[in-house]
Amino acid sequence: MYTASSSVSAPPRPLHRTVPAGAGPYLAPRPRPSGAALGGRHRYPAGQRAHRSVRPAGAQLKMAIASVHRICPEFNPVQVLRRSGRSVLIVGTTGRTTAVAKCLLDHSPAWVERFRHEIASYRSFVRHRPPVRAPRLIAADPENCTLVIERMPGRAAALSRHPVEAPPRADVRAALGAIARLNAWRPPAGTFDAPLDYGARIARYHELGLFTDRDRDDLQKLLHGLAHAGGRQGMGQFCHGDALLSNILLSPAGPVLVDWEHAGWYLPGYDLATLWAVLGDAPLARRQISQLAQQAGPASRDAFLVNLMIVLTREIRTYETAVQRTMKEAPPAGSVPVPSGALAPGEEQRLLLRRLHDDCAMARRAVRAAVGTR
Repeated sequence: MYTASSSVSAPPRPLHRTVPAGAGPYLAPRPRPSGAALGGRHRYPAGQRAHRSVRPAGAQLKMAIASVHRICPEFNPVQVLRRSGRSVLIVGTTGRTTAVAKCLLDHSPAWVERFRHEIASYRSFVRHRPPVRAPRLIAADPENCTLVIERMPGRAAALSRHPVEAPPRADVRAALGAIARLNAWRPPAGTFDAPLDYGARIARYHELGLFTDRDRDDLQKLLHGLAHAGGRQGMGQFCHGDALLSNILLSPAGPVLVDWEHAGWYLPGYDLATLWAVLGDAPLARRQISQLAQQAGPASRDAFLVNLMIVLTREIRTYETAVQRTMKEAPPAGSVPVPSGALAPGEEQRLLLRRLHDDCAMARRAVRAAVGTR
């Protein structure tokens, strides 16, 4: 949701020299050697990324600050940390405490539901503290979708959703440690629900043409096996739901997790699958994640693969939309000079989309191998 040292809006990323990627991204089911087809892949170059940010109108910003003052009169706004067409983040002070106010600008039903879920998560943490550090709730108004929390010190583990370079091993180790502690936590029954309906999501992706008939059938077989392995409640794992490195702040006191709008019960390995999907340029980190996902046995491995297929397909859908939007908004070819060595507008998005398709093909082969071992 924010970083402590700078604006969440990341600056344009510099050019980097491409180097070959390392070994396979994740472990295949052991009983079938064919699953080891998840071998090495090509690492694609990254260029300058177009930074898009929509500044909220002055009237919108005034209304947002007014909604904050209604629930927290002592809030003194200082700076806009992040702004988009959906929400605005404002850093300020409440007495001697530095705080961050988050206000929803797009009040469509889906975003309102997600925002209220985040408020409910922070309210739950007041009575039931998670085993990881999280911002303290100061004030909230679910009706007007306004949230005020303390600003936690630290730097984001990554400034972008898909980091261009492999993060330092120490950062990945700290992030995985925090995720492992959170996943082992079991809050009281009824505190959180299950944000993701796996059967409905698989059916929807199949209707959209993102899953083939065999993909749907294979994933349903894995889900059926998981239901028999421990039941939906027995196999449930509490997850952050959006465990991106950009949502993890690193500080000397330990990692801090922010943006809890997707928190709830998932199949085991959802957070690990999210990290695996965005660490395309960190093969060693991916291998470590895969080992963690398979430590508990075949059932956990199958759950991880189901999560991985869903997460990768969601990313593909998101970036296909982004590429199409960039193509529509891009100026005619040759009308804008491109610096030497830089990529054309949208080219980095297309390269990332290509990598996601390669990753999804790897995951698909692993799913088929896992089904074959049942």
